[in-house]
Amino acid sequence: MLMPRQKTPNLTLPTLDHGQFDLSNDASERGTVICFYRGLHCPICANYLTELEKRADDFAERGVKTIAVSSDGQERAQAMADKIGASKLRFAYDLPLDVAKEWGLYISTSRGKTSIGIEEPALFSEPGLFMVTPEQTLYYGSVQTMPFVRPHFSELVGALDFAIANEYPARGEYAGAV
Repeated sequence: MLMPRQKTPNLTLPTLDHGQFDLSNDASERGTVICFYRGLHCPICANYLTELEKRADDFAERGVKTIAVSSDGQERAQAMADKIGASKLRFAYDLPLDVAKEWGLYISTSRGKTSIGIEEPALFSEPGLFMVTPEQTLYYGSVQTMPFVRPHFSELVGALDFAIANEYPARGEYAGAV
């Protein structure tokens, strides 16, 4: 399990239009929001990423970069970026599933074609949303076992405003005996 205020796993992946993404040197004032999504086959992911695309400037204004990540290959990642009309959100692809597991993501097996007629990969990761500090420590994390009921980006932006104004630390850091 990832722990707040502790270093996250490394994440180095190709992106569609921004060269190699390397979390360890993704220089930003306040960090990076990483949105792990299921893949092109998921219509809920397309809607979710559309919302993140709309909020990318809000995060940037607060010194936070954004990136969408999946285990899809380049062609399917490009199709998703095109589908949502991405112009601000970075897209990384080829996430190795062992790395997805390091991030605490759940892995699912294919059930064939989805409701939109796109074949699921044999194996793929379920969604996760993380905010990582510039020092590559975990500030916020949420993982799902299914595509449903994800955190709202508008609430994350509001929480970020509160955290900045109040120098609010990452919570959930205690790992001792209870």
